[in-house]
Formats: sequence, structure tokens, C-alpha cells
Amino acid sequence: MFGMGFGEILLVVIVAIIFLGPEKLPEAMVKVAKFFKSIKGSISDAKDALESEINISEMKKDALEYKEKIEKGATNLYNETGGSESREVGAIFSDLKRDTQKSLDDVSGKQS
Repeated sequence: MFGMGFGEILLVVIVAIIFLGPEKLPEAMVKVAKFFKSIKGSISDAKDALESEINISEMKKDALEYKEKIEKGATNLYNETGGSESREVGAIFSDLKRDTQKSLDDVSGKQS
């Protein structure tokens, strides 16, 4: 425990008994145990928050990759049709760009 051997722990217990006395020692041990439990809980909460942030970053990266693929596909389709996109196809592409940007904004908003 904390790089301490049995002899060192025994020494700390003896000193604690001498300075605190047998009446206050159990109460002090409970306080120390609660302190370590709260530290452990804080570390666990920080770990969970970090894992959540990493997951959100990965989701944003995936969303950007999908956006690039969609835009590349739209460009290829536009080029294959000879650059003469109809109003309907243009509206579809505009809706698609708006929806992917909204999804990215939603992911970014959750991250902040």
C-alpha cells in the first residue's frame, strides 16, 4: 500500500495509537477510509468523463468522413451528368449538405 512495507505500516499504527489514543483511533480510521473512497470516486468520475469526450471526438471524426464521402459522390455525379444538374438534383444535394452539417453541429454542440 503506497510503497510501504509491513514494518512501516505497523510503525504508523503504533504512532497513531500513541498520539490519538484508543478512543479516537477508530474515528480517525473511518475518516481516512472515507477520504480514500472519495478520492477513488473522483478519479472514476474523471475517467468516465474522459472516455465520454474521446467517444464524442471519434463520432465527430466519423461524421466528417461521411460528409467528405457524400460530397465526393455528389461531385462525381455532377461531373458524370455533364455539369447540367437539374433543379431537383440541386435541391437534393443542398438538403444533403444541410443535413450533414446539422449532424456535425449537433455532435460539436454535445462536445462543448
